[in-house]
Amino acid sequence: MRTLRNLSLLKMGNLRVVLYLLLLVGFLGFSVAETELFIQSLAKKATVAEAQKTTVVSGKDGWLFFAPELRHLSVGQFWGEAAARVSRASNPEFADPLPAILDFKAQLDKAGIALIFVPIPAKATIYPEMVSEHGTGTETRTDKYHQKFYDILRKQGVNVLDLTPIFLKNRFTDTGPVYCKQDTHWSGRGCVLAAEAIAEAIGTPSWVAEIPKRNIETETRTTEITGDLWKELGDEKLQKEQLQLTYVKEGVSASWRASPVVLLGDSHSLVFHAGSGMHAQGAGLPDHLAHQFGFPVDVVAVRGSGATPSRLNLYRRRDNMKGKRVVVWCLSVREFTEGQGWRKVPVIR
Repeated sequence: MRTLRNLSLLKMGNLRVVLYLLLLVGFLGFSVAETELFIQSLAKKATVAEAQKTTVVSGKDGWLFFAPELRHLSVGQFWGEAAARVSRASNPEFADPLPAILDFKAQLDKAGIALIFVPIPAKATIYPEMVSEHGTGTETRTDKYHQKFYDILRKQGVNVLDLTPIFLKNRFTDTGPVYCKQDTHWSGRGCVLAAEAIAEAIGTPSWVAEIPKRNIETETRTTEITGDLWKELGDEKLQKEQLQLTYVKEGVSASWRASPVVLLGDSHSLVFHAGSGMHAQGAGLPDHLAHQFGFPVDVVAVRGSGATPSRLNLYRRRDNMKGKRVVVWCLSVREFTEGQGWRKVPVIR
C-alpha cells in the first residue's frame, strides 16, 4: 500500500512539473510572439510612412520616430547573403557591413591601434511601447539580429560595446529619457551614458596617464530644441521639446587633432557639440568624453552616414593614423541597412 501511495504522489509531482513547464513554455511563446508582432507593426508603419512620403512616424505621448530606422528593425538579418536583399545601398557590392568592419579592424591592428565599435541602439528598441501597441515597455530586448551580428563580430576579435542594456536600464530617469522625443538622436542623458561606457571600455592604459589632464567643469541647463522630426512633422501645435543638458566648460572639449583617441562616426557624435549647428554646443558626446578623459578627442564625424564617409575622411588625411591609440567607431544601427553602403577604405597604407 505504501509503495502504491508513493507512486501516486510521484505521479502528482510529475504532473505539477509538467503543468509548470507547459505554463513556462506558454509564457515564453507569448513573449516571442509579441516580439514578432512588434517587428511586424514596425514594418507596417515604415511602409505606410514611405507611401505617404514622410520620414516621421508619430507614437505615443508625443514621441516621434524615424521611419527608416523602423524599417531597419523590421528587415531581419542584414549581413552575409541577406545583405543585398535588405540594404538601401545603391551598390549591392557594398551592402554587407561585415567585410568593411573586419577590414578596418585589420588595418588598425597592423598599426597597433585599438578599435571599439559602438553601434547606437534604435530609439524604438529602447522605447518600444511608445511606437507600437505590441511594445513591452520593459528591459526585454527586441533586437535579436543585432545581438547575433555583435556575436559574430566578437568572434572575429572586434570589441563591440553594446549600449542597449545600459540604455534599457536607464530608460526613464530624473534627467529624462536617453533619446530625444522629437529628434532622431539620443538626448543629453544618452550622451553622458555613452561617454561613461566608452571611457570604461578604454580603461586606464599607460598612454592615458601620460597625457596632461584638464580640470573640466560641468553645469546642467534646460534647453529647448527644434527637433528634426518635429520640423519634418510640421505640426506647430506640438510644443517643442525641452531637454536637460549637461554642458562642459566652454573651449576645453573642442576637437583635438593630436588626440590619441579618435571619435569616428555619424551625427550622433556631433549633436549638441560645438560647430555642428545641432541644437547646442558643449553638451555632446565629444564633450563628455573630454570630461571623462581630462583631454579632448579627435572628432571625425559626418552628418548623414558614419559608415563609409567617415572612414573616407580618415583616408584623406593620409597620415596613417600616426599617434592614435584607439578609434571609437560610433554610429546608429540603422546604418547597417539604410546608409550609403559599406566600402572597404584603405585608411592605413
